[in-house]
Amino acid sequence: ALVEDDYDARRKDHISHFILRLAYCQSEELRRWFLQQEMDLFRYRFNELTDNLRQKFLDHVNLKFEAISEDLKNEWANDLCASTPGLTMIKVKEQMFYKVGLADAVELFRARRVFIKDGFAYVPLKDIDAIVLNNYRTKLSKALALTARSLPSIQSDERLQPLLNHLSHSYVGPDYSVQKNTGKISLEQIDALSVKSFPLCMRQLHKALRENHHLRHGGRMQYGLFLKSIGLTLEQALEFWKKEFTRGKVDADKFDKGYAYSIRHSYGKEGRRTDYTPYSCMKIIMSNPPSQGDYHGCPFRHCDPELLKQKLQLYKVPQSGTNQILELVKGMHYQLACQKYFELTHDVEDIGFSLNHPNQYFAESQKLLSGGREVKKEPSHVGNSQQKSSGQESTNSNSTPTSSNTATDAELEGLEEYFAED
Repeated sequence: ALVEDDYDARRKDHISHFILRLAYCQSEELRRWFLQQEMDLFRYRFNELTDNLRQKFLDHVNLKFEAISEDLKNEWANDLCASTPGLTMIKVKEQMFYKVGLADAVELFRARRVFIKDGFAYVPLKDIDAIVLNNYRTKLSKALALTARSLPSIQSDERLQPLLNHLSHSYVGPDYSVQKNTGKISLEQIDALSVKSFPLCMRQLHKALRENHHLRHGGRMQYGLFLKSIGLTLEQALEFWKKEFTRGKVDADKFDKGYAYSIRHSYGKEGRRTDYTPYSCMKIIMSNPPSQGDYHGCPFRHCDPELLKQKLQLYKVPQSGTNQILELVKGMHYQLACQKYFELTHDVEDIGFSLNHPNQYFAESQKLLSGGREVKKEPSHVGNSQQKSSGQESTNSNSTPTSSNTATDAELEGLEEYFAED
């Protein structure tokens, strides 16, 4: 350990990393997601180290990158400034530079972004972290692939299998199955609420339902449980879905026979009488990706970037904000992209919480709009999106901490069967 008096914290850190490595090595998609999160954490921790600890870390992992002395840096200051884009003489004096072998700095050398002398590259701190990160990515990627090969023997252990199966999409946070708002939402409010307070995934589902008068089973599950949690009673839910479906190709008799049971089932009134929990962001991102004709899933994860850009423009998100969201999506930061969408559509600079659940988005939005949350404002730049009428959205139609919901995930398999009819 680099910090001897922090042994317990580092031990827990190592144990949690290897448990997560086991859980997230099971598919290519999970491996990519885990790799990105670990890279972000590594970058943050590396940049937080003091100069002394940073050098100690590089030695510890056998990366022989030695920081050059102040005298040598001052002697080469002009060359360092001229050879490194984005650096002024003032920044050269502020930055630490590292002596790096050309093989490790080949990308910087190829792009002519580093000072070369006597077969070595002299890399500023702002670029050394990219070299270290690339080294870490390569090693972790190989390690995940090796772990995946060992899974069959590990999964045979009945103590580990349930944990590994559910950890990659489990959720720890407020229990949104608790019906605190039951009956407080009227059906007439849903159109306006979808514009003001629904996350993009639910706004997309609502719009599709209003336009097509139908949602396939994945959409009905995701949207139905969300509506249940924001306050729709069973009677309201039956009326809401029946009214919309019968505007399309489903008559009242077919709805009663094919769909009403599944709605009652989701409210715990049929079958095993389980009170089902609305989906968390992680479950939506990691499970059941949408296919052609589906509208469920996470738009930031599952939408083509160009289509996502069009959606954001339709909802009056400014171009600069759209670009920020698309950059986050490119980096696989889907929940941060949704968080940025919240900030832009609510005209705030920092929402002050981490977004992990669609119902959390709704609750925080309502709290903000009712004046129950203090946030830092930023200059208004989002059209009148919050004042947009419900008619514009559907023009084609006339907290208690809980443990992870692994048991609920298993129970949802039964619910999916009841929702299976399209």
